Amino acid sequence: MAKLILSMDGLVLKEIPLTKERMTIGRRATNDIQIDNLAISGEHAAVVTILNDSFLEDLNSTNGTLINGQPAKKHFLKNNDVIELGKYKLKYLAEHVQQADAADFEKTMVMRPRAAPLGVDEAPAAPVPSADAKNAFNDTMAGQMPRSVAPPVAAAPVAMSGAIQILNGANAGRELELTKTLTTLGKPGVQVAVIAKRPQGYFITHVEGAQFPVVNGQAINVQAHQLADHDVIEIAGIKMEFFLKS
Repeated sequence: MAKLILSMDGLVLKEIPLTKERMTIGRRATNDIQIDNLAISGEHAAVVTILNDSFLEDLNSTNGTLINGQPAKKHFLKNNDVIELGKYKLKYLAEHVQQADAADFEKTMVMRPRAAPLGVDEAPAAPVPSADAKNAFNDTMAGQMPRSVAPPVAAAPVAMSGAIQILNGANAGRELELTKTLTTLGKPGVQVAVIAKRPQGYFITHVEGAQFPVVNGQAINVQAHQLADHDVIEIAGIKMEFFLKS
């Protein structure tokens, strides 16, 4: 499990495991990670963790967020990255440091400059967790699912695998089977989302961009959204249909 090490002036204050899919950082007591300092906004930033990957998002804070000394709004966290909030620092430590670091992550993103209008790649499969780990992860995530957006979707049968088909643009008609644990879609700097394959089905999560991905005409929120057969997804102006294959 990845974790954050909170420190100030070189003194370690706390070790914080990233036990939830989305953990907020801020001055208010309602945050998952509270830092009671006037330089920190009420809700300053959030860390979104999907399987072995974590992303930092600044929540329009007053004083901003630095990653390794550079201002950042959205950032894919790498092992030993340092998040700076005022005088406080949060060092990100990944449990499993894979060979694919930020450079490899960039390759998974689509619609890079001078590239085809849309493309998709998949991240390497994560190690298969134990049954106990799966149950603990599923129980945690169940509490994070939005209750008011849509009723729960039935879990995908084990024998079924997911796929997407591009509906518009230069790659219309192209299909991609979602066989890996994590697939990244979108356009860097504009809008990026990931589709995660989990034991109970496929989930789409917003990663980057002012606007959230749209599923069946409605924008999803910050939480992971479970996909159902024949859902129509729109990311960065590209529409695609998610479907299940036997």
